[in-house]
Amino acid sequence: MSTSVPFVVSESGRHYPIGPAPPEHSDLVRVYVWEWPVRLAHWGVVLSIAVLAVTGIYIGYPSITVTGPAGDHFLTGTVKVVHSYAAILFTLSVLSRLIWMFQGNHFARWDKFIPIKRRRRRGLVQALRFYLFQLRKPPGFIGHNPLAGATYTLVFGLYLVQILTGFTLYGAGANVDSHMRVFRHLIPLLGGLQTARLIHHGVMWLLIGFAIHHVYSAVLMSQIEGNATIESIFSGYKFVQKDDVIYSGYRYFDPKDIHDQHP
Repeated sequence: MSTSVPFVVSESGRHYPIGPAPPEHSDLVRVYVWEWPVRLAHWGVVLSIAVLAVTGIYIGYPSITVTGPAGDHFLTGTVKVVHSYAAILFTLSVLSRLIWMFQGNHFARWDKFIPIKRRRRRGLVQALRFYLFQLRKPPGFIGHNPLAGATYTLVFGLYLVQILTGFTLYGAGANVDSHMRVFRHLIPLLGGLQTARLIHHGVMWLLIGFAIHHVYSAVLMSQIEGNATIESIFSGYKFVQKDDVIYSGYRYFDPKDIHDQHP
């Protein structure tokens, strides 16, 4: 009995591993989209941002009053320590995801974030039309659609800004023997410590706003497509229409023109 993994061949010739064969009447196939490093980095970012936001707000506005001598308490210091460890998790998660853009499968690659291919640039318009409620269904990309990928590129830019400004703020008060003091050299480039704090604080709210929209759009896509978008960030698998596997992103293009397009 053969143990080979079943697959579907796309129009571009790429082989997509799929799950067990669905019932004959089903138009869906089970495709492994998000590898475990992608999922692990995703949840590392989610957890760290939640902790960083709560602790960061408290550091900026310490509102809890404790009784007794100040020397008996280390509340703000403890919050800063938690904030620092969450920042380490956040940095490692972001860096690992960036590395996986060059090491991961087809859906994790960097060109799914920067639309260098004509097909994905064309898909930007169709994805935007869907989000503006002009189309009933999105273009049919299996992983990130082009508009989502381009948006995530900007989000990763915000991640890097947070990391650099956070390291700069930490380095400004680090011990003289700490390697983090090297980031003090960024203070003039950022316009001073106060400007660095303002940037760090403002980007935090931008990321919180993005997180709210990200959850909304993920639920929306999961409901409309019925493709387990939400579940896929846990399992790695999506249930995709067979035509979308073969002609990914061509749902609103004339099939006769497919052979003229480049993947």
